[in-house]
Amino acid sequence: MVVWIIGLAGSGKTTLGREVVVRLRGAGRPVVFLDGDAVRDVIGDDLGHRPADRAENGRRIARLCALLEGQGLDVVACILSNDPEQQRLNRQSFGRYVEVFLDTPLDVLEQRDQKGLYSGARAGRIRDVVGFDIRFTPPVAPDLILSGADALAPAADQAARIVESIRVASALRPRGDSSDG
Repeated sequence: MVVWIIGLAGSGKTTLGREVVVRLRGAGRPVVFLDGDAVRDVIGDDLGHRPADRAENGRRIARLCALLEGQGLDVVACILSNDPEQQRLNRQSFGRYVEVFLDTPLDVLEQRDQKGLYSGARAGRIRDVVGFDIRFTPPVAPDLILSGADALAPAADQAARIVESIRVASALRPRGDSSDG
C-alpha cells in the first residue's frame, strides 16, 4: 500500500506522515516513510524546483514507492505533488493507493513559513514557489481531503482519520494474517 500525502510547503505533510507511520507500525504493518525533500537529498539534489523538475522528482519518488511496495512494504510518501498526471499514474501503478490532500489555508502556511519560502516569494527573492509563481493544482480525486478545521487539527487526529479510512477500505490487519479464509 502507498499512502501519498499531498500539500503545499508548510502544510504539515511531514509531521502527518510520520504520525501515520507510527500508527501503521502500531497495527503491525511494515512501513517506510519517504519525504520529498529528504529523497531529494539522498538521491542528489540535481533537480531544481521548476515544474518539470518537480514532476521528475515525483516520478522518482513514485518509482521508489513501487520498488518498496513490491517488496511487501507499505510506504507513506509526503510530497507537494503538483502533477495530476503523476497522481493518475500512481492509481494505476500501485497495488493499493491512498491519496490524501492536506488543504491548509495559505494564510496559515505563510504564518508557519519555517523555510522562508512564502516571505521570500512575496519579496521577490525566491522563485518557483508553488502557490505564488507556480500555480498549484489540487488533486482531482483524493481519497481523503483534510481541509478547514481538519487541516489544522493535531497530526495525531489527522493520522487517526487516515488510518481509519484505510482500515475501513481494506480491513487493515498485520501482514501474514491469513484469517480471510
